[in-house]
Amino acid sequence: MPNATARQPETVPHRTETWILLIIAGSVALLHLITNGRYGFHRDEFQFLSDARHLDWGFVAYPPLTPFLEHIGLAFFGVSLVWLRLFSVLAQSLAILVSGLMASELGGRRLAQGAAALAVALSPLPLFEGTEFQYSSFDYLWWILAAYCVIRVLKSDDARWWLGVGVALGLGLLTKYSIVFYIAGILGGMALTGARRYFLSKWFWAGFSVALLLFLPNFLWQMRHEFISYQFLQHIHARDVRQGRADGFLVDQIRICINVFAAPLAIAGLIWLMRSRRYRLIAWMYLIPLALFFLAKGRGYYLAAAYPMLLASGATVGEQWLATIARPWRLAIQNIFFTGLLAVGIYACAIILPLAPDGPLRQFALARNGDLREEFGWEELVRTVAGIRDKLPPEQQASLGIVTQNYGEQGAIEILGPAYRLPVPIGATNSAWLRGYPSPAPTTFIALGMSEKHAEEIFTNCRLAGHNGNSQGVPNEESEEHPDIFLCGPPRLPWPELWKNAINFG
Repeated sequence: MPNATARQPETVPHRTETWILLIIAGSVALLHLITNGRYGFHRDEFQFLSDARHLDWGFVAYPPLTPFLEHIGLAFFGVSLVWLRLFSVLAQSLAILVSGLMASELGGRRLAQGAAALAVALSPLPLFEGTEFQYSSFDYLWWILAAYCVIRVLKSDDARWWLGVGVALGLGLLTKYSIVFYIAGILGGMALTGARRYFLSKWFWAGFSVALLLFLPNFLWQMRHEFISYQFLQHIHARDVRQGRADGFLVDQIRICINVFAAPLAIAGLIWLMRSRRYRLIAWMYLIPLALFFLAKGRGYYLAAAYPMLLASGATVGEQWLATIARPWRLAIQNIFFTGLLAVGIYACAIILPLAPDGPLRQFALARNGDLREEFGWEELVRTVAGIRDKLPPEQQASLGIVTQNYGEQGAIEILGPAYRLPVPIGATNSAWLRGYPSPAPTTFIALGMSEKHAEEIFTNCRLAGHNGNSQGVPNEESEEHPDIFLCGPPRLPWPELWKNAINFG
């Protein structure tokens, strides 16, 4: 094993090596662009699109960066399935590229850089992050960029790279609050290693200040709203634990966070980092969040973004080890590794990506991927609601409200509804509740996402008006749990009283 404590020379990626990384990242981006328009928007995407039309410095379910990016996407591309997912595709492509560059910074040459980039590109969670725009797509990138900057600090002893760390973490705090576990890993790792000397550096504190300044507008928003996102996160975490979504945390590290054939690289990288006096901080940046997420009963995928730095380390160690063995053995090991990596990656693609518009391959994916099933039926839902509206007499159409019970319905009506001249929906889920109810209040309501009993508890004179599903018969939350649509009269309580306790975290 190479001497991990020796000072490593500055390495600049060879032009050929850089092109290999760009080809890998570009190929993954092209695959996403080709397949991302196959089905429809995911219910989670509709929440981001709805919030993108009501920009603020914070939202109940997440910080403001992802809706801001989708606001830009809507301005440039309109309601385009492929192009609104472009930012996520670019984020994952950049994550792949930076993973290879991390291997370069650690001393890896062409083989190590390519192996690190491919290991990230063909892992389940990164593949998924390019199929939808989710805050986790950008959160994944900020973790990796922060790790790259930390490696640059430790390698060059140039403390100015702490500014880059601060920018990445500040953007992370504007994307997904769980990055605080990663920040704990960085600070804890510094305290436990020789990197504690940077606590005395003005550049460390400058980076720390940059992160806080970037996060400050959202923090002030939280103060004005009584830290409503903390209440939301408590509710969602309790739900996840109750429903078993946090079970199997350790198994998920291998099952979804990384390609199983890349697991030996991650393990070797972690061991090498722990033995390295210079880079030991990187190991703690993985181990501390791992322990915190495990103890807090986090979901398995929360730690996925910590693996590229381990894969980059492991690929570098593996390349150096291969150079010490006979050529036939070296070629055999390389072939086995890359063949296995590709085979697992293809299998993951078949499950995660919408590769086929129909046929056995589509059925294979839909049977195993609940997220893909949530991309069906939204346009049909909006058309059904419009059809119910069109059957009403003119006076009822003029005073119509559409009440939604979840953010998928809310966003679908708000984003797709204008094509059918539907009014802005009334919803109490997450940030939609903060926007309130219309004034003057409607007197006739189409109620979505609720049972007849629930509809009768809220409104008067409810009757069944239609059904929610999809013509392709794909079972999902809407078709299975919310199949009925009701037409109702005015609410039983005055709107101010009704709205006060109507908020729904979901």
